[in-house]
Amino acid sequence: MQEAAVRADEILDGTFAAIKPSVHWTHGQSTEGNCDVQRRRAVMTIISEERRGSFLGVIERYWEGQGYKQLSVNNSDIPAMYYRTPDGFNVRVLVGSNGQAFFEVATPCVKVSKVSPPKAETVGPNYAGKRIPFPDVKSDFWSGKSSPSSRT
Repeated sequence: MQEAAVRADEILDGTFAAIKPSVHWTHGQSTEGNCDVQRRRAVMTIISEERRGSFLGVIERYWEGQGYKQLSVNNSDIPAMYYRTPDGFNVRVLVGSNGQAFFEVATPCVKVSKVSPPKAETVGPNYAGKRIPFPDVKSDFWSGKSSPSSRT
């Protein structure tokens, strides 16, 4: 489980490194099942309704560039994308109506072991183990109220 948790963290680290301009984020609750681990992160940067498509597009291009297979897309008021990595990890991003994006990586079933908390330093306050507030960081780009130009 520990090795799988580290791999889940690597998947999240890579995804967040691909988001340009970068966003503030915090760890969400990590959970351990009978044979799997879920790692979560919440974005604390406000993603405006006008920029959600661009935000999801950045993630989609990165995940597909990594060879992840698309499982499902939800285009409702709470857009979401679901993918599976070549090594069997399920990844998800959804954007809530308040402009907060939530990421989750679920490991495949692995041998049970003790699992350490994620080691990555958050960008902004760390709300791990606490209630995560609504996003409160404004970005000139991601919180913008106009559609991005084709040059961005």
